[in-house]
Amino acid sequence: MIPNSLQDAPTAYPQTEPFEFAARSAFRRWYIIRTRSRQEKKLSLDLKARGISCFLPLCLEVRYHGKRKVRVQAPLFDGYLFLHGTRDDAFTADRSERCAQLIEVADQQQLHEELVSIARVLSSGMGLARCKPLTKGQLVEVASGPLKGVRGRIEASVRDNRFVLCVDMIGKAAVLEIDRDLLDTIT
Repeated sequence: MIPNSLQDAPTAYPQTEPFEFAARSAFRRWYIIRTRSRQEKKLSLDLKARGISCFLPLCLEVRYHGKRKVRVQAPLFDGYLFLHGTRDDAFTADRSERCAQLIEVADQQQLHEELVSIARVLSSGMGLARCKPLTKGQLVEVASGPLKGVRGRIEASVRDNRFVLCVDMIGKAAVLEIDRDLLDTIT
């Protein structure tokens, strides 16, 4: 399904957010799938067709084709997809030709919280953009507004009004422009 306008386009494929995965059983876990080049959306749709839950956050990008400027939705984290399911679901995804590597997640709670933060920002309509992952920085939380409770890191090399959301398990990050006054440090 291709939306008529990018405003109607989903912020994640499939249109499921990690909030819906909160009711976990002992058998359902998060797995990180490193995909083959440019296979994230296709694998996400394949998994959905098999009834396997996954999360693929998307961001808007501007690309140029000759003199034409085109806005496309691209995966926020190139080459990665987050699967929430059983071990058998993970092995099913791993056996597909679109999967390069299956990564088991040791800290389920941390990954879940990071994905919920990303999903909250995407569902709020505020744009996320790719940025380089952080190696150091201070952990902060949004203190007020529609994104209250979203956690991330601030890096000194990033402009004062930028807030970085990291998914440490895969070494990737996304950046959100937000007023620094809305941020509280977490100790």
